[in-house]
Amino acid sequence: MQPPPNPGPPHVPSFGPGTQSPAAPNWFHRAAPASRAAVILGSVALSVLLLCCAGTAIVSALGGEPTPTRTGTAAEQAQQPIVAAPADPTEEAPAQEVSPIAAPSTPVSPIPSSAAPVVQVTTVTEQTAIRYGERTVKDSSLAEGKRVVRTKGVNGVKTLTYEVTTTDGVRTGKKLVKSVVTKQPVTQVVAVGTKQPQSSNCDPNYTPCVPIASDVDCAGGSGNGPAYVRGPVSVIGSDIYDLDRDGDGTACD
Repeated sequence: MQPPPNPGPPHVPSFGPGTQSPAAPNWFHRAAPASRAAVILGSVALSVLLLCCAGTAIVSALGGEPTPTRTGTAAEQAQQPIVAAPADPTEEAPAQEVSPIAAPSTPVSPIPSSAAPVVQVTTVTEQTAIRYGERTVKDSSLAEGKRVVRTKGVNGVKTLTYEVTTTDGVRTGKKLVKSVVTKQPVTQVVAVGTKQPQSSNCDPNYTPCVPIASDVDCAGGSGNGPAYVRGPVSVIGSDIYDLDRDGDGTACD
């Protein structure tokens, strides 16, 4: 487009009194021809640029392609639509943060188990001691109050059989079903002396009384005394007079 020819300086008509003066020309008419030409060219170029940008954005939106980045003024960039690029199926989706769910404030009652308890019955044997008893007998050959154990006591043994019931591994019952004495106890026998103290004329090694002398023989025998004794006589100590010839504990029999 060619700029219009320069018409020369504007003609200002004179107006008489009472006549209204015309409106003053705007900036475009006052500008130089070169300036007007530059403004016209800039307007055309801007219009073409805007049309191109709008068309490209529409085609990109329809075709699914991202809008290319263009440089321009802030106003031009604000008018460009932003189209999100389609997701690539080969790429992994970014991990999404999951907000933790708060636990309920009310306590949850446990679910009761429906399984039946396990009950077992077993047999158990135990042994216990039976204390032996004691029996005393009188012995006139012993000094009064003296005690001598003639038979030593031995404890016996009793075997007990129980039925033990357990529920889920915990003992819940124990019942005695059998009791047997497997070893009898032996009673202890103790001899208690009843012999009264003898006079000083009787030897303490014999009962009944044997006189104290330089020698004592059995009456009716071949001994020559000087003292004699009639039997039988029990030897409870030492046979100092050799009266028990056969050694059976009884002299002059």
